[in-house]
Amino acid sequence: MINNCKIISNILIAKDTFEMEISFPNTKRIKPGQFINIKVPGFSLRRPISISSVEESSIKIIYKILGKGTLEMSKFEAGMMIDILGPLGNPFTIHEDEDEILIIGGGVGVPPLYEVAKLYRDLNKKVTVALGFNNSSSIFLEKAFEELGCIVFVSTMDGSNGYKGHVMQLVEEYNLHGFVYACGPEIMLKEVEGKFDNGYVSYESRMACGIGTCMGCVCKDKKDPQKYYRICKEGPVFEIGVVE
Repeated sequence: MINNCKIISNILIAKDTFEMEISFPNTKRIKPGQFINIKVPGFSLRRPISISSVEESSIKIIYKILGKGTLEMSKFEAGMMIDILGPLGNPFTIHEDEDEILIIGGGVGVPPLYEVAKLYRDLNKKVTVALGFNNSSSIFLEKAFEELGCIVFVSTMDGSNGYKGHVMQLVEEYNLHGFVYACGPEIMLKEVEGKFDNGYVSYESRMACGIGTCMGCVCKDKKDPQKYYRICKEGPVFEIGVVE
């Protein structure tokens, strides 16, 4: 589970947003929606980052500078060895019987959805992608989704690119539909849960251990108030309608 891996590249792809490619053993065991926990020198807690893309002998992650830990990660250079725990977490399930897929991503919630789109396009399924960002300088992966053959819509809060407003307003405006895969801010996921009945949502949470022992990322079951889930263990992916 713990891997000592070499960084292949670490490049800026949008405002304060980096894509890091890392050599990784046995990538076939990785499922879409899983994450890795990266040890950052000088910090006691690892940084949980979603896996964006799985290649033959490497993985790609996309992260945004949100604090001192991710700022330090942005300084990592190609050739550097890093300590990684993973893959971790409950993944998205791919349903070969679903013909129309709707992917909804908000900000740093977009990366884990790319591998989902890739796998469905490999099955020649129709994939519609709705991406939401704050502004045009924050946009990433738009062209990558298009290159897969997805139908891509983009929204920005300031209207500097695509639809003006948040991503769920875009989904409503264009009546986008399909079997849903979503990841993004909690307020966005609440709207996804309120509009759609079928699909999956991936929750973002501050995690300490990343393996379910510290109980620092607990959420409630929507129907049973006595039942709880750990985002890092039973999640981050849940079926729509499960988590409060």
